[in-house]
Amino acid sequence: MVGLLTHLEQLSKERYVSAYDIALVHTGLGDKEQAFEWFEKAYQERSAALSWLKVDARLDQLRSDPRFADLIRRVGLPT
Repeated sequence: MVGLLTHLEQLSKERYVSAYDIALVHTGLGDKEQAFEWFEKAYQERSAALSWLKVDARLDQLRSDPRFADLIRRVGLPT
């Protein structure tokens, strides 16, 4: 998975790669800090994928973090 992550991050310097997808990979690796940095980039680029935050089971390990609740609030999803 690390190889995929490296590839996606390098590719994102040359063309569009969803910040949400990169955040998912970091989440899967257990790297919360990087995951939240990439979710912030997804927020800044107004990624439509953020509409899945509340139901995406791959994000369960992040739900207890206050930054997750803040992201949901800023995206405008009901709490």
